[in-house]
Amino acid sequence: MSIVYRVTEIYIYPIKSLAGISLTSSKAEEMGFENDRRWMLIDAENQMLTQREHRIMSQFYPQILDGKIGIAFQDQKHEFSVDDSWGNIIEVNVWDDKSEVVEVNQETSKWFSQHLGFECKLVKILRNGARKHESSRLKETFNVSLADGYPYLLIGSKSLDFLNDKLDEKITIKRFRPNIVVSSINPHEEDDFATFTIGEVQFKNIKPCGRCVMVNNDPENGRLKKEPLKTLSKYRNVDNSVLFGTNIVSLNSGIISVGDEVVF
Repeated sequence: MSIVYRVTEIYIYPIKSLAGISLTSSKAEEMGFENDRRWMLIDAENQMLTQREHRIMSQFYPQILDGKIGIAFQDQKHEFSVDDSWGNIIEVNVWDDKSEVVEVNQETSKWFSQHLGFECKLVKILRNGARKHESSRLKETFNVSLADGYPYLLIGSKSLDFLNDKLDEKITIKRFRPNIVVSSINPHEEDDFATFTIGEVQFKNIKPCGRCVMVNNDPENGRLKKEPLKTLSKYRNVDNSVLFGTNIVSLNSGIISVGDEVVF
């Protein structure tokens, strides 16, 4: 009997470092899934904001409906259009990459500033090609969104199971903010996936994903824990990088859905 790998979960994160949205299907594009990390919060000096410094960002929950993004935070809600843009082009850095963005609108920036407690703006990436990321391993340049490095993160289910077997307090896959979760047979076998197809889309594996302290931020309450990074570092530390999941890119556009088979 042949082994069949299938997509079990799909996630997008419209605004970088805010909570994600679980989907049954999504359109894969060069920059990532449609509406995935096309928006980002920046501070008064135009520096990106993430959960690494502001854990409370995990408690902002987006939803997308009828061309609008709604944000819920505690008992407060705000909404803006995916097409909103205001003001001049702003050049920002996402780690070592420069990107051209534009503010969404002043009202939305004011709402986030009030709830985060400091001045900030919500911006969106202007277009495909507004940010380029170079893979030092492949010597290739990719058009990417406002994600940390690559358009997609894929995780095999057995990788989480293997980790949870070592933890006293079990965690969910949400700690690792994947885009695609697939049923797998062995822990971390996704590291060695090469080129494969899901639904209408062909993907290429770039490299396993090095993790930071952000995976210790509990998305249920925004509290910083000691795990899972402490345990992961004992068996997944490679060249001073703690690996979990793998970064991939799409080679064409198309729809993928939960239940789709992974074809090698």
